[in-house]
Amino acid sequence: MSKNENKMDKLVALLKRRGFVYPGSEIYGGLANTWDYGPYGAQLKKNIIDAWWKRFVESRSDMVGMDSAILMNPKVWEASGHVDNFTDPLVDCKKCKERFRADHLAEEKGIEVSEVSKLPCPKCKGELTEPRTFNLMFETHIGPISQDAKPVYLRGEIAQGMFVNFKNVLDTMRVKLPFGIAQYGKAFRNEITAGNYLFRQVEFNLMEMEYFIAPPKDDSEWQEVFEKWLSDMKDWIRSLGIKEEEVYYHEIDADELAHYSKRTIDIEYHYPFGLKELYGLAYRTDFDLKRHMEASGVDLRVADSVTGEKVLPHVIEPTFGIDRTFLATLLSAYKEEEAPTANPGEVDVRYVLSLPAHLAPVQIAILPLSKKEPLQQKADEIAKELRGKYRIEYDETGSIGKRYRRQDEIGTPYCVTVDFETENDNAVTVRERDSMSQERVQLDNLKQWFEQKISSL
Repeated sequence: MSKNENKMDKLVALLKRRGFVYPGSEIYGGLANTWDYGPYGAQLKKNIIDAWWKRFVESRSDMVGMDSAILMNPKVWEASGHVDNFTDPLVDCKKCKERFRADHLAEEKGIEVSEVSKLPCPKCKGELTEPRTFNLMFETHIGPISQDAKPVYLRGEIAQGMFVNFKNVLDTMRVKLPFGIAQYGKAFRNEITAGNYLFRQVEFNLMEMEYFIAPPKDDSEWQEVFEKWLSDMKDWIRSLGIKEEEVYYHEIDADELAHYSKRTIDIEYHYPFGLKELYGLAYRTDFDLKRHMEASGVDLRVADSVTGEKVLPHVIEPTFGIDRTFLATLLSAYKEEEAPTANPGEVDVRYVLSLPAHLAPVQIAILPLSKKEPLQQKADEIAKELRGKYRIEYDETGSIGKRYRRQDEIGTPYCVTVDFETENDNAVTVRERDSMSQERVQLDNLKQWFEQKISSL
């Protein structure tokens, strides 16, 4: 097993053991490509979303947020091209009946998709069928009687909700070009291939902006906005604690661009299973609004603030995968270190998630050295005083060393130990996660001490 594969297996085991991520429907044998976020995972995911929303919506004067419905009129997906074009090429094995993405097999072997059927099945060496297209949209029905019900789709992306609400936002909010609409939420794709853990799922989470600009007079106008968004996305990646050397910015060649795009950059991360997409940034021109204006008959043009002329805005689209952010952040934070034990000369392996304090599921752990009074009462008082401003966990079970290790594994930046000297000197020992350094802090100064240490990002 390679070092990267080993790291991935260890992280997956840690996230299950510590309550970050569970296999979906596990007691019934699971469901492929579905995962459930446990208590710490749900908190970390929420912290990522909150940090994103604060940075890109609340801290900007040119951005508004919204939350569109998962189910939309099927005409939305017809106009956007998803019903006809949102497909993957698949092949089936005639022997073992396993199904594979033909484009993935073609990429691995350096051949055309049309030639994949000549390859042996990767699983059993059986014969593969000719490639055929498979629509990724999840179809469901609205109505009490199935044969009379109307088909609708679970959204395959969240962007279309912002495009179809463009006029509503324009009419109800005091916005003018350039401005953006942001939202986060679930999307669904009928994936049939191996998911590489959280990387590819049938139900996944996205954060996205559609940033509307006046039709540019030349390429320099939209390029300037594009580059500013690229810079903002780089700053965001750094704020997650993701190492710069683990990220690659892949400029898509002109002949490989989607038909609606004039420029696209795939922001890729070095996952243990390969260099794969983390985020995307695309200049979509006026493609989406034009398609919806033509299909709906509703005028989506905007009066130019200078000339008064009605124009159809162009769009720059930064896209952030929440689940992929979650995974990349944890992979970048995961460490294995040698740590001394109670026995002289012996060392132990310490597993650590070095998460930024503003993202950590628990920011401060309160640990009384003993369950006995008055330590327990004092520790409870400290927890109550800090809770609300910080994410607090109270833990009194097990040796102090084991409790430190547990907090290291869930990424807690600071542990506060209430010991037998606390009653005498009115102080506690604060342990820092990454360095394992300890400092005696007076209780009267504890809140101020943490205010200086923990960012409110």
